[in-house]
Amino acid sequence: MTIGHGPDLDSEDAVDTSLWDVDEHSIEQSEVAGLSQGQIVRRRFVRHRGAMIALTVLVLIIVLAATSIGWGPIPGWWKWTYTDLVPTSSGSGEPTMSMRPTWLGGAGIRLGEHPFGLDNEAGKDMFAMTMRGVQTSLAVIFVLGVLATTIGVVLGALSGYYGKWVDSALMRFTDIIIVIPLLVITAVAGFALGLSGMWPVAVALGLFTWTGLARLVRAEFLALREREFVDAARVANAPDRRIIFKHILPNTVGTIIVSVTLLMGAGILTESALGFLGFGVKPPEVSLGTLVNDYDGAYSTRPWLFIWPGVFVIAIVLCLQFIGDGLRDAFDPRQKRIPKRKDLERSSAAHDGAEVVVPSAGVAGPV
Repeated sequence: MTIGHGPDLDSEDAVDTSLWDVDEHSIEQSEVAGLSQGQIVRRRFVRHRGAMIALTVLVLIIVLAATSIGWGPIPGWWKWTYTDLVPTSSGSGEPTMSMRPTWLGGAGIRLGEHPFGLDNEAGKDMFAMTMRGVQTSLAVIFVLGVLATTIGVVLGALSGYYGKWVDSALMRFTDIIIVIPLLVITAVAGFALGLSGMWPVAVALGLFTWTGLARLVRAEFLALREREFVDAARVANAPDRRIIFKHILPNTVGTIIVSVTLLMGAGILTESALGFLGFGVKPPEVSLGTLVNDYDGAYSTRPWLFIWPGVFVIAIVLCLQFIGDGLRDAFDPRQKRIPKRKDLERSSAAHDGAEVVVPSAGVAGPV
């Protein structure tokens, strides 16, 4: 005899009213049973559609920038580099790229000599300049993200966990850095140390953009250090370093990732502002920010000089945001996936079809 009478799965209304009784937590636990923490994180991240699309787009941008004009040991296949003086044309240097098929009256799909246009005044190919700008901006925000994350997480964790005079000293130091405008302090540091290249500018930005992250991490640690699992770790005589980095820090990963992705996106704009003031990346090096600043006045007459660097800035920033959103959902142990309808129906069907086997004097069978 089958125990319990479940809903009629042929009736959609019956499914809608009864599926809510299914234990959602048990569904998620059955999906990750036997998997390590790394496998669970990877599984959650792969399921995030927006993050996977953004990661694909970002990888394509990196591959295009690295292979087109070359990057380090990687050779380039494009005919011009960002330092080449290109013979100017008699026209306005409009883009030669065509994406309209011939059957629609266009010139077909082709790149031409200058797909992103040509700066006749400087004699520069904008495709090569934009690709170099992508390389520089990616390197700057990567170094900025690593330095800012390391400093902000360490100071915020120590301040929030220990409190008292440690908290007061670290937060007052953080307040001093916050009070001084970021552009001013990085510009002064760049001028005093002679920082004008790509890597020095990235280091200077990373050393002074961690303050917001430190305050967020401190707030998370202040809330989590009173939780039961932290008390249990203290009772078990776990050292402070293990409690901070093994027990509390994993619960703040979501906040850290979102803050870092926002910080890296803003880093491109900050670097652009420094270049406008004369303390950022200087010629012959270029970045997306400096290209936008250099050609913002040409928007009404030669918009292609301004649009393409801006498009790549927007694309990189959006990709970072979506990837950060996916990583937050994957790493945060408090995040739970909402079961899909088919998962609820499968679990309900399995529950209704469960049979109990009772031993008897004869052959055991369903009751």
